[in-house]
Amino acid sequence: MPINIFHRTNRSDVDNLFRDDESGGGGSGSDTDAPGGVEGRTGSRPTSSHQQQQHRTVYLNQAQPIKYCSNAISTAKYRYRLLFFLPMFLFEQFRRYANIFFLVIALLQQIPGVSPTGRYTTLVPLISILVVSAIKEIAEDLKRHKADDEINNREVEVVKDDGQWARVRWRRLKVGDIVKIHNNSFFPADLILLASSEPQALCYVETANLDGETNLKIRQGVSQTAHRLEARDLVNMAGKLECELPNRFLYQFAGNLRENDKPAVPLSPDQVLLRGAKLQNTNWVFGVVIYTGHETKLMKNSAASAPLKRSTVDKLTNQLIILLFLLLIILCLIMAVCNSQWEASLHWYLAIDDLSVFNFGINFITFVILFNNLIPISLQVTLELVRYIQASFINNDLDMYDEESGVWAMARTSNLNEELGMVKYVLSDKTGTLTCNIMEFKRCTVAGTSYSIDDGSAMELGALSEGSGTVSATVREYLTMMAICHTVIPDHDEKTGAIIYHAASPDERALVKGAKELGFVFSTRTPDYVIVDALGHKEQYHVLNVLEFTSTRKRMSVIIRTSDGNIKLYCKGADTVICERLSAASQYKDTTIRHLEEFATEGLRTLCFAVADISSEFYEDWKKTYYAASTALHMREEKLEDAAQLIENNLMLLGASAIEDKLQDEVPETIAALLLAGIHVWVLTGDKQETAINIGHACRLLTPGMALIILNTETLVETREQLSRRISEFGEQLKRENEAALIVDGKTLIYALTPDLRKDFLDLCTSCKSVICCRVSPSQKAEIVDLVNSGRNAVTLAIGDGANDVAMIQKANVGVGIAGQEGLQAACAADYTIAQFRFLARLLLVHGAWNYSRLCKVILYSFYKNICLYVIELWWAVLSGWSGQVMFERWTIAMYNVLFTAAPPLVMGIFDRSCSAATRMKYPELYKESQSCSQYNMKVFLWWVFLALAHSAILFALPVFSMTQDVAWGNGKTGGYLMAGNMVYTYVVVTVCLKAGLESSAWTWPTHLAIWGSIASWFLFLFVYSNFWPALPLASNMSGIYIQVFLSPLFWFGLILIPLSALLIDFSAKILNNSVRKSLTEAVRESEITNKDLGKVLDTRNRLTETARLLKNVFRRTNTRVSLEIEMPHGFAFSQEEHGVMRQAEVIRAYDTTQPKPGGM
Repeated sequence: MPINIFHRTNRSDVDNLFRDDESGGGGSGSDTDAPGGVEGRTGSRPTSSHQQQQHRTVYLNQAQPIKYCSNAISTAKYRYRLLFFLPMFLFEQFRRYANIFFLVIALLQQIPGVSPTGRYTTLVPLISILVVSAIKEIAEDLKRHKADDEINNREVEVVKDDGQWARVRWRRLKVGDIVKIHNNSFFPADLILLASSEPQALCYVETANLDGETNLKIRQGVSQTAHRLEARDLVNMAGKLECELPNRFLYQFAGNLRENDKPAVPLSPDQVLLRGAKLQNTNWVFGVVIYTGHETKLMKNSAASAPLKRSTVDKLTNQLIILLFLLLIILCLIMAVCNSQWEASLHWYLAIDDLSVFNFGINFITFVILFNNLIPISLQVTLELVRYIQASFINNDLDMYDEESGVWAMARTSNLNEELGMVKYVLSDKTGTLTCNIMEFKRCTVAGTSYSIDDGSAMELGALSEGSGTVSATVREYLTMMAICHTVIPDHDEKTGAIIYHAASPDERALVKGAKELGFVFSTRTPDYVIVDALGHKEQYHVLNVLEFTSTRKRMSVIIRTSDGNIKLYCKGADTVICERLSAASQYKDTTIRHLEEFATEGLRTLCFAVADISSEFYEDWKKTYYAASTALHMREEKLEDAAQLIENNLMLLGASAIEDKLQDEVPETIAALLLAGIHVWVLTGDKQETAINIGHACRLLTPGMALIILNTETLVETREQLSRRISEFGEQLKRENEAALIVDGKTLIYALTPDLRKDFLDLCTSCKSVICCRVSPSQKAEIVDLVNSGRNAVTLAIGDGANDVAMIQKANVGVGIAGQEGLQAACAADYTIAQFRFLARLLLVHGAWNYSRLCKVILYSFYKNICLYVIELWWAVLSGWSGQVMFERWTIAMYNVLFTAAPPLVMGIFDRSCSAATRMKYPELYKESQSCSQYNMKVFLWWVFLALAHSAILFALPVFSMTQDVAWGNGKTGGYLMAGNMVYTYVVVTVCLKAGLESSAWTWPTHLAIWGSIASWFLFLFVYSNFWPALPLASNMSGIYIQVFLSPLFWFGLILIPLSALLIDFSAKILNNSVRKSLTEAVRESEITNKDLGKVLDTRNRLTETARLLKNVFRRTNTRVSLEIEMPHGFAFSQEEHGVMRQAEVIRAYDTTQPKPGGM
């Protein structure tokens, strides 16, 4: 079971209960304690195999005795390229029962005297199918290898023995290498931090690519290596580094650094820099490589290689092929029995008297070969070509091209094109997928007045702060607080002189940047004071104390001493915690709350700002209390909180800020379209609950008034109780969509995904309109996808942009990667790649719906046309003594799927469409038809089989009986069986081609060309083929047959009458469906053709049922476990790492921006 990897607290009881057995994970069984088994050679007792696998030993500045995993990664299906391509490819192809069947038929045809259709009529097409499929697979997999090579060929600096830095490709990086990583660069492997450009070996790391969190993490090297600031210092290091074996737990690590002649230094997750994370706000770091390639924690959380996915349509086709195979066996048994019971005395010259049992077996095999084409061998080739061309349409769609990034949509596999039209659940990452991971200060309310950056009103605050009066004083206090109440570190660009702000919290960075825009520039930080350039005047503030933000406190405070000696406390946080600490004399509360509600409806992240004047006497007393709490040995956190409570009161409200966690373009519109299409949208993120809910409101996944069901549990028993209570509240509405949203955190998921609670949890999820899972690990994301796949048997689509999304992308039926700024890991592992989330709507609603409809018609039509022709051999067997005699010449049979009926399904699969792209985008409800699998299921398949059988009976009976009752020519002569066979064959070709036209929704010029061209090709073939003999030693029995056929009035009369008679059933059914049982798509199509108003056809209004209204009230009344703060009616959200390696107060005390940083040469 998955582990909640986002907490470092001791949870051994949970870990022991739920952890997978990964003691030997990572393929590192060769890891040993000593190089080359030295102990054994020196006479010491050799270490046992079990002991050798307990940890990994990395030697510093010397060759490793063991060859570890390569740092090259592969996300391709066929990872080792040509080495295992053939067996893996054949395994994939022969998972299709049709290919197994045709292989058996090809082998049976090699038995002399058995096959009535020749030895190679099945083998050659089968080989052609496999070759075409292999070419397509190679072409698609080469794209994956190309993307992998782009990552593997990135370069990083590695220190060499001579103390110089050399650039090395990522793929050449080895365990034990010491590397230098620059700012804004990704870590190429899992590293142990040695030193950095920042004080005390600190560095900031962005892990959004790993866990989805937007705030930066602080990592710190151990003090024993922090002084090694140059390459020569690193070269002089000698010793070894011991660490645990590779595993998938992102924030669990144990190791020791043992330098020669020095005591061992313990290593923890605070010293680990993980592959996939990014260095931020730090000029450079030095690190030693401990895990490489597929042994890194990032890759351990991903599947080893791209899974072999199959579409729902493919799986159903496999089942139908089994059904047809059973039908074929029954049919052949009937014919073999009838042949054995045939009255030979009437035709004594055809009978064989001996070996009747042997003849029964031979006849059975003969009939199997004769009827093998009931299962269309051409279907695989047609599907491969159609899917490949459909994928090219996706790749070249201008409406899914992102001009800003220059990224086109890309179908990395074409095997799932139709699956895009059947998606029921979209499970999306948040950071980088829905959001741009950019925080911007947008609005504020100060002294009861609302201001906005967008309309320019906020720019008046600077001038207003210079005025006199209470409002001006409040504005100046507010802007000053924005500039100094934070833990941001300023840095100056040496080239441009511009100020760059480094912060662990993106919210604080946005606030400081906002203050800078308004004229209050935070410019300097030292361990004791900060300097603010306020409208051109430099002001110095001494920082006395920093009371840090935690998710429990929901606020942070800074105590400062101004230049005139006054002491002030600035406090910012959630409106609920600030308001309850306000002084009775505080103003603007009601107005500020009203503005907060307005900001929250826009999806903005809000913080309230307040100030308090502190007397020197009170501060000195409080400082002693706070110091005593900070040095307490017991209950330190509780005592620090109590101390903070003493000073964080009697606040005066200044106003509030509103920060936009910038969404990608058209995200709310895209989600609205998906919801209208009947697609459930779930958000799975590693970010905090407050942030996730805030984004849910911003992207309109959560709407005002929607009931929020929030599950935050600590134990298995509590989780079971909560689930039971919530399920009982739904009553009869359980498993139906309600106007409610479920919010659940990663810790709760640990218990909710246990076997005995999975079903209840899924029932609760599917009863809600929206689901948001917070603080989830990559493995939990994958398990949620698997839960929906198995529990609801629905098609799932997972979309994300980071490496932490790879697991769920590979687990889902369809994986979509955002080719964003977080690296290419998700894009490489995905089935489809798009530049932005907004393109998902077109990918599903247009391409998905079109591809599904087209593929369904191609498959059904392929079955239909083959049954229509080859069942005629059954009717013919009745007249030919069940002898296995074919009615048609063998090469005309072979050409049926290759030439005469190949074009119609191909064109149908490429160009057919019921509605235009613009209509499908405007009316997403049209997607529900393909989503419901209404066009391809057992009922529809049996209807097509019935039509094929009916058509074959009509097309055989009418020509044959007309020949028995009438003469073929005016001279009174009659033709032989080939004359009748070619007449029937002609009518079959005409009928199935016209049937293709009847099923086509769009009669384009390729449609006309395919239908009439196919019919013409048969007539041309008959003319040419009948003239082969004697010029070519081929088809002697067809010599001159075209003269017999074309000169017969009966043939031309039947050419008009018989196909129309056969299609009369289809015409009747079509009229009935389009008049009495007209589908929504058909109604829209007719409106498009007649240029009618589509709005009259589609009623897109969403009405809230009375039951849903009652449910809202129930949830609001019974949601007693969750406080109003957590429900966040006013949009509070704040991101910052908690319980990190250093407190924020300690971090800012370590910086002095007036001093230069080391260069790390």
